[in-house]
Amino acid sequence: MSTMNTNGTNITPLVEVRHLKKYFSGKQKDAPIRAVDDVSFSIMPGEVLGLVGESGSGKSTVGRTLLRLMESSGGEIRYQGEDISNLSASRMRALRREMQIIFQDPYASLNPRQRVRDIIGEALDTHGLHRGEARATRIAELLQLVGLRAEHGVRYPHEFSGGQRQRIGIARALAVEPRFIVADEPVSALDVSIQAQVINLLQDLRQRFNLAMLFISHDLDVVEYICDRVVVLYLGKVMEIAPASALFEKPLHPYSQALLAASPKPESDAREQAKNRRTLQGDLPSPANPPSGCVFRTRCPYAQEACAATVPELREVSPGRWRACIRDDLLL
Repeated sequence: MSTMNTNGTNITPLVEVRHLKKYFSGKQKDAPIRAVDDVSFSIMPGEVLGLVGESGSGKSTVGRTLLRLMESSGGEIRYQGEDISNLSASRMRALRREMQIIFQDPYASLNPRQRVRDIIGEALDTHGLHRGEARATRIAELLQLVGLRAEHGVRYPHEFSGGQRQRIGIARALAVEPRFIVADEPVSALDVSIQAQVINLLQDLRQRFNLAMLFISHDLDVVEYICDRVVVLYLGKVMEIAPASALFEKPLHPYSQALLAASPKPESDAREQAKNRRTLQGDLPSPANPPSGCVFRTRCPYAQEACAATVPELREVSPGRWRACIRDDLLL
């Protein structure tokens, strides 16, 4: 994968995933569930990389496997150039200070029996940070950082709204001063009125602390707003990688085109949208029995016989733009 950022400057990736695989055992030993199958991408320091795709495409599995909350079935996960795929538990524990996660559900991800100060303080205690009197000061700083008050630390999670709970989850992730965060659908469980507040908070924190982030979402409007680049995932495979602005202006893969066509548009554009839309036919195939060749071919309006026989290589078709499709004529 290229190590060139959107400005064309060569830099070393903070996180690099090479041919990542995650298979789960199915009912039959010879038919594993291929949740993630040969995924490669990189994330630069301070970059927000979006990961999009339908439900069941493997987005959350990629994020959790990357942090080794799940063990991979193959491939490499590199952090600052070091392969962390097989690090010992003790070495990985030390590294987790730099790699954190914001979970999707702010109701299920916080311990209801712990006060907020203990939820946040647990991360500090694990890594031996801010001991003694400095602990309470640090917790108060973190609460204020995410828009809460220091006195909220004595409350329990059930005393907060969904948006406030997600802010607590963000404070917990930031407590150990990470360099990289996986944000797994961080606003999907929130009311629309609260989503913008949390997104703006993440954007502010990203700029303030130069955080790199893997932002997993199915909301394309949010992805366009917050992400620098986007990875499009389908049935555990990467279909396209592109700068966010370029992807939303002109998607190059048929699946990316279908995703964007399905995204709601302003009423003034609705008629033009309906005219140009190519809706996907059928359901997402089973990851236990994916189609041969290109996994998207069974729903692709441009599929040919060759698509069933050839697994398309993810290749760079223009600077910074990667695509997995054998139909080069569609680039015209």
